[in-house]
Amino acid sequence: MARRPLSAALALIAGAAALVVPATSAEAATPGTKDVTAVLFEWKFDSVAKACTDSLGPAGYGYVQVSPPQEHIQGGQWWTSYQPVSYKIAGRLGDRGSFANMVSTCHSAGVKVVADSVINHMSAGSGTGTGGSSYTKYNYPGLYSAPDMDDCTAQISNYQDRYNVQHCELVGLADLDTGEEYVRGKIAGYLNDLLSLGVDGFRIDGAKHIPAGDLADIKARLSNPSAYWKQEAIYGAGEAVSPDEYAGTGDVQEFRYARSLKQVFNNENLASLKNFGEGWGFMSSSKAAVFVDNHDTERGGDTLNYKDGANYTLASVFMLAWPYGSPDVHSGYEWSDKDAGPPGGGTVNACYSDGWKCQHAWREIASMVGFRNTARGEGVSNWWDNGGDQIAFGRGSKAYVAINHEGSSLSRTFQTSLPAGDYCDIQSGSGVTVNGSGQFTATLGANTALALQTGARTCSGGGAGPTDPGTGTSGASFGVNATTQLGQNIYVTGNQPALGNWNPAAALKLDPATYPVWKLDVSLPAGTSFEYKYVRKDASGNVTWESGANRTGTVPSSGKAALTGDVWRS
Repeated sequence: MARRPLSAALALIAGAAALVVPATSAEAATPGTKDVTAVLFEWKFDSVAKACTDSLGPAGYGYVQVSPPQEHIQGGQWWTSYQPVSYKIAGRLGDRGSFANMVSTCHSAGVKVVADSVINHMSAGSGTGTGGSSYTKYNYPGLYSAPDMDDCTAQISNYQDRYNVQHCELVGLADLDTGEEYVRGKIAGYLNDLLSLGVDGFRIDGAKHIPAGDLADIKARLSNPSAYWKQEAIYGAGEAVSPDEYAGTGDVQEFRYARSLKQVFNNENLASLKNFGEGWGFMSSSKAAVFVDNHDTERGGDTLNYKDGANYTLASVFMLAWPYGSPDVHSGYEWSDKDAGPPGGGTVNACYSDGWKCQHAWREIASMVGFRNTARGEGVSNWWDNGGDQIAFGRGSKAYVAINHEGSSLSRTFQTSLPAGDYCDIQSGSGVTVNGSGQFTATLGANTALALQTGARTCSGGGAGPTDPGTGTSGASFGVNATTQLGQNIYVTGNQPALGNWNPAAALKLDPATYPVWKLDVSLPAGTSFEYKYVRKDASGNVTWESGANRTGTVPSSGKAALTGDVWRS
């Protein structure tokens, strides 16, 4: 997080730049063949376990990152999770038993677990924690007392002063003196406890506020010193502390990557991404943890977020297709109040309901996880761009992606290095044939992508997404531009049984993955003419019909009726 008042409070951090310490040998880039992490922000551990089985494992995610498990201050705001009061696993997201069960369940699904770890500081006030521990600032009975936090008790005020940044208090939070042997031992003890429960790695919150040498010492005390280690160290031009200092211990979150993606997708040409990464002055790819957004930046506005529609979705497609860094896919919830905590206290009953956005499961994003796993180790090949916002590139002979970020469709013959044969466009679910010269011809709609990979040669179910009721190859593809408020969703119904026979209770829910456009594929027999309309439902079940006459469509003799340009009629 950036520097903010305590009320918006973050327990995360800002800044960085200057001194560079030579990197030492360490386990950095995510080990294994699957390097994509789903960051399930403020999800209860029981809900994370279910997601590992239902969506993360099947999609090919290598890791899931969970929000801080340690006991913290009470309160409904999300940032209370980032003000620890003890190292007991007793936060709002679950107790020790649910945490251990989550780790075991995720491992069974082939997904490793990273725990967001708050070890720079404790709380800013006094009270009783979520696990029943009484505390005051500078006194956490049985854990820390004032001498463990007395090297600087003033707030950070000068990011050009190294001591000020690394020893004073971030937005008034009691700063731990990590130079002390005792403090280092307690922190290592907490991390070792998590390792004993099967955790595979850690995200170190606020790493730039801890001297790199202190963190290296703490990591060396772990029962598994090679555990994955990802550090939050935000780059800030001209600042006293540089993210590069932390590269010797593990991965470092490259905030410039996400900021630059926002600038390019909002204001510049995608053609400029041809050398994205180290060619832009970013840190070494082998040390970089990258993302389109995280829980802090989506609220702060310095990166894209789910409210940015196709810009956000296409930036995520690019990140997962491009061979730089180890990617995080943020998966959170809707917010208007930037302090608001998770819906239902973190219980996710179903994706796309109760405000849960579930970006990790959006077809456009989830399908690219398998793409990345297939393309691992392959360089960029067959780059093409139109000088503007249409680009395409391959990953050797394993995969190929095209992105059309312009307002009109793109039709052309693309040159790839793929083997000849039939493929599934994992973005749309449509079949594509590559000829013996590695070429295929396709049309991409405005603000859409196309992606092929050797591990997806056929489209099972006609490309229907996980929430789609139909699996046939004929039917209708609905797409309506409709804005909603928190708790509202868009449905379609019509004069066919497959559309609910005009019964709002039986209407089919559309997928908001590319909000404000809601999409759904429905199976209908070829040649069927039908009428339909969209309805809006809120969390209480109240129904609002769109205005105007019934809409109409006809299923062609093969394929689907494309009804993707609809706009909600108020």
